[in-house]
Amino acid sequence: MNERKEIYLDHVAASPVRKEAVETMIPLLEDGFGNPQSVHTRGQRAADVLAHAREQIASLVGMSPYDVIFTATGSESNNMALKGIARGRANKSKRVIISAVEHHSIMAPAKALEKEGFEIVTLPVNVHGLIDPADLKKALENGAAIVSIIHASTEVGTIQPVEKLAAACREAGVPFHTDSWGAAGIIEIDMEKIGAGAMTIAAQNFGGPPGAAALILGKGFPMRPVIQGGAQERNLRAGQENIPAIAGMGTAAGLAAAELVDRSVRLIPIRDAFIEKLPAAIPDVIATGHPEKRLPGHASFCVKYIEGEGLLLFLDHNGIMAASGSACTSKALKGSHVLEAMGYDAATAQGSIVFTLGDSNTVGDVDTVIEEMKPVVFRLREMSPIYNKDKD
Repeated sequence: MNERKEIYLDHVAASPVRKEAVETMIPLLEDGFGNPQSVHTRGQRAADVLAHAREQIASLVGMSPYDVIFTATGSESNNMALKGIARGRANKSKRVIISAVEHHSIMAPAKALEKEGFEIVTLPVNVHGLIDPADLKKALENGAAIVSIIHASTEVGTIQPVEKLAAACREAGVPFHTDSWGAAGIIEIDMEKIGAGAMTIAAQNFGGPPGAAALILGKGFPMRPVIQGGAQERNLRAGQENIPAIAGMGTAAGLAAAELVDRSVRLIPIRDAFIEKLPAAIPDVIATGHPEKRLPGHASFCVKYIEGEGLLLFLDHNGIMAASGSACTSKALKGSHVLEAMGYDAATAQGSIVFTLGDSNTVGDVDTVIEEMKPVVFRLREMSPIYNKDKD
């Protein structure tokens, strides 16, 4: 009996660690112990590894090694940026501007800041999930401690006009942070060209290990540490760095930078095949996100009259692994705040399904997924009271 091929389409949640990154990490795990803060030989070896990785990661986004502050996750970097800069600039303003489509690791700290007395201003988006820079300019008329806008949505794939948004912030003299967790290592990024003062990136999105991430922080922004203790990471993030994971992140960053163009050229046709073929093959399927300004390996949809969780379970049984909305909320059975902000009603948003591509995927996977989806969607709709009511 032939074993069913596994089709993995959830690379934005977790991608395979590059073998080159693993090869970098293994010697450090076996015999690379040493604290970079120590002056002895082992400590200085660790410090050299850390410095090299800092250079590799800085190069990925066009910044200086000094600007790289290592963290454990993208969520930590987002918390660090929003809370740290807002608190550091509270004497200038107690307003924080975010968008309605931010990741929960921006939304949640924004709510925490609101309890501290900050005013949270939330910018709307259009049906494609795009922010209008004019809305930001208007919001900035009353000043702000920080503006944080996601670079590219991991839920609908839309890439924001970050250069225009950053320009509006520069004109107003307000720091601009962008959550580039879903974009770094996937699309070309020049942070200086964008004009962002702070940027979140994470290793697992470009073939590095989980547990390694960074906040890229330009010079000149007053910031209070969120994790306090030692003097690591410019006195802004206490705690001994995870040297093996950071080294793996550095290796993966170098490979991602070298392969950006070729990878996009390979993934875009697969993405576009999903967006073209799936709505044509199954009625009442809506492609979400911007049709052109989107991540190269990202295709997202709302399948009407079903719940995305049920669809995912059936597909997984058939060897196809995808996602429904954000990985941070997919098990919570909550509606998508991103799709809601884009104007989708709650029932439609419940049918969210997201395919994110990686090196293992091919155009042939698209046809396989669609053929497997057809009977599953039909079966789920037959059980749906909403579907039967609308069709009566």
